[in-house]
Amino acid sequence: MIIDAHLDLAMNAMEWNRDLRLPVADINKREEGMKDKPDRGNATTSLHELRKGNIGLVVATQIARFVEPSNTLPGWHSPQQAWAQTQAQLSWYKAMEGEGEMVQVKDAQSLEAHINLWSNEKEDGKKPIGYILSLEGADSLITIHHLETAYGYGLRALGPAHYGPGRYANGTDATGRLNEAGKELLKEMDRLHMILDATHLCDDAFWDAMKIFRGPVWASHNNCRLLVNHNRQFSDEQIRELIGRGAVIGGALDAWMMVPGWVRGQSNPQEMNCKLETLIDHMDHICQLAGNSLHIGIGSDLDGAYGREQCPYDVETIADVTKFPLLLRKRGYKDEDIKNIMHGNWLRFLRNAWAI
Repeated sequence: MIIDAHLDLAMNAMEWNRDLRLPVADINKREEGMKDKPDRGNATTSLHELRKGNIGLVVATQIARFVEPSNTLPGWHSPQQAWAQTQAQLSWYKAMEGEGEMVQVKDAQSLEAHINLWSNEKEDGKKPIGYILSLEGADSLITIHHLETAYGYGLRALGPAHYGPGRYANGTDATGRLNEAGKELLKEMDRLHMILDATHLCDDAFWDAMKIFRGPVWASHNNCRLLVNHNRQFSDEQIRELIGRGAVIGGALDAWMMVPGWVRGQSNPQEMNCKLETLIDHMDHICQLAGNSLHIGIGSDLDGAYGREQCPYDVETIADVTKFPLLLRKRGYKDEDIKNIMHGNWLRFLRNAWAI
């Protein structure tokens, strides 16, 4: 079984209006001629394709950004609206549970039960996709007290920031230290024993978070700044800090994060020679810094508001992550390393984080 630590499934269902129970080909056929989103007709991800690729456990997001009037990023005009959007996304996950398509994984017991289900080759029928619920950007938390409400319905990981300035922390393409609300948020996450997702934190906020937060830290979908020089990526200093914290960093398959010089809306994967193996360059760099293969995994983000127009040219659907073992083996990775990367590191992290 493969684990993918970052997918925006409910966003695609609710804002892109995609029926993710279907094969990707059916989704793309229905989107022929649509122009409202840049990735229309280029989807790569659905629950059907996850099963096809033996991707049995994912970290699945809720996401809804609040934007001030001066903020040109797309988003909701009040935290209350953003909260309501995350609740619609939660309702979709629950609807998928009701259909037997998904099952929530939120503690050690449900994790082991799900692993056993997917490990049982004699199990007949369609296996549900396990999902760990994560909030990408904390803007939708109307107050810090809403975090406990979210924990109650299964939220287990949280990234305080997304793009731009946030209500609790600043993210990609923004600067600035954690505000007081952000510091209190991290303390509340500690109290609830939640996982901090360091992805998208701007540099100032990242270092503040590392000083304040005492619990488990991962980076669900992040690549290396040394290879693609942008503040969205981690510097070697940040990667070393995460390694020291026992974190796992999920490699993202968004082309602009993989190859330097990508221009959104203009570049294409073939011309930029962006392929699955390109991600191994980023993974390998982290392994060299760590001295082992214990801190990398897959966090594909393959449905993060882009599709085949902005991902490796050898990806038709998310099921193509099954090509990674052969590519890793060709790069000299041993079987144990490959198991670590495809699922073992995320499993170890979760078992440690949720140890009874």
